[in-house]
Amino acid sequence: MSNTESSVSEQHEIRLEKLQELREMGYDPYPYDFEVTHKSKQILDRPELIKQDDQDEEDVEKVAIAGRVMTRRIMGGSTFFNLQDSEGEIQVYIRKNDVGKEEYNEVFKRLTDIGDIVGIKGHVFKTGTGETTVYAKEFTLLSKTLRPIPLPKEVEEDGETKVYDAFTDKEQRYRQRYLDLIVNPEVRDVFQQRTDMVQAMRDYMNDKGYMEVETPILQPIYGGASAEPFVTHHNALDMKLYLRIANELYLKRLIVGGYDGVYEFSKDFRNEGLSRFHNPEFTQVELYVAYKDYNWMMEFVENMVESVAKALHGSATVTVGDNEIDFSAPWPRTPMFEAIEDETGKDLYDKDLDELKSIAKELDIDLEDSFGKGKIIDEIFGEYVEPKLIQPTFITDYPIEMSPLAKKHREKEGLVERFECICNGKEIANAFSELNDPVDQRKRFEEQARLRAEGDEEAMAIDEDFLQALEYGMPPTAGLGIGIDRLAMIMTDSDSIRDVLFFPQMKPEK
Repeated sequence: MSNTESSVSEQHEIRLEKLQELREMGYDPYPYDFEVTHKSKQILDRPELIKQDDQDEEDVEKVAIAGRVMTRRIMGGSTFFNLQDSEGEIQVYIRKNDVGKEEYNEVFKRLTDIGDIVGIKGHVFKTGTGETTVYAKEFTLLSKTLRPIPLPKEVEEDGETKVYDAFTDKEQRYRQRYLDLIVNPEVRDVFQQRTDMVQAMRDYMNDKGYMEVETPILQPIYGGASAEPFVTHHNALDMKLYLRIANELYLKRLIVGGYDGVYEFSKDFRNEGLSRFHNPEFTQVELYVAYKDYNWMMEFVENMVESVAKALHGSATVTVGDNEIDFSAPWPRTPMFEAIEDETGKDLYDKDLDELKSIAKELDIDLEDSFGKGKIIDEIFGEYVEPKLIQPTFITDYPIEMSPLAKKHREKEGLVERFECICNGKEIANAFSELNDPVDQRKRFEEQARLRAEGDEEAMAIDEDFLQALEYGMPPTAGLGIGIDRLAMIMTDSDSIRDVLFFPQMKPEK
């Protein structure tokens, strides 16, 4: 056992003894509720709450605040301590003469620890040093903690302030997000920005008159993307089901049903590896709008994301690492084959499978035997083009082999009307002029089935019910998917997808 583990174990035993002592005193260390009237930020932002020297205590607005004890400075019969709630920290002053001898000496001073959650009732005043402080008239222990909070310690050494025991280990912070939020409260800002980002997107789509809907997570046939699914079993129906990899095919069924615009913020699941940019459970928003095409959708995306950046940062320009990313519309638009040729000098358009394999070998791309034309092109693009696209850029006009759900290009043979938005070196959005020809769609599905039979585990399955829906007629439609986690990484200047997920998937600890 390490020294740290030993210390925690020791502290755990001491706190268990304190818990038992509180109960023997008849004190409930876990009461049912506490009526909070004010938060720390609200108190700090309202100077009119501060008691003036010429005011009677009865004339001052009373406050009730609750949170964790983060620091304590005990001075005999009185104590200053910092209380942390959901909005920040505030100083509290508590005296034996105000809350009672037993409450102060036994419950607060002896049996309350750093990290315990307490409730305070009193009024607000300013100390001699000018710090806004809550003067405690009543004290209530609301939750006795049994494990010590890993708080950093600042020590003056050789004229410098050095920090020890900071809770900075990334893996532990992801595994114990609850501690991360307590000890590193600035992390909350990231998740607040993520929430604000999603709300701004929702408001934007609602203002356009589009309807937010819900579609199945458990699906008898997975589809809407090229990915390997998670598989489960429904006992009552005795059938195999899949966690959805996308919600596209269900949303398009709703367009068939007569809706002009539907969207869904969805949890999707893909049985793939973990990386800075990949989590097997992720969030995306998908939008489908009738009577529109991918050209219209490009304008929609750049205008919506620009508005989101302004809502979060007050500007269309966002700092991400060393880059200043400008989301001001319009964004550059470059055909995929043109972008690849610009970076590699290789023209991949209209090349057969053997020619593409030869080019990939020249470019040192590792290929698997199951790779078809689309997969090879995607690998070359991902290696040579995608990482270099920092400013938001629409890559357009993909080969038909890569896009079995997109409409054929109206002018260019062998291509489809599809775009991806690449930003900060990664795809954040994908969109099509949606394929609504049921005969063509069946042929595309059959080609996917052939690729799957040859070993491509990410190829799509044939969805007969979706094909039947198309046969009832779907109007021209533009479809879009935006990765919420990746967009949140950019909007919050986060280096890893795990930084914008409360509880990312982690390899189990041994």
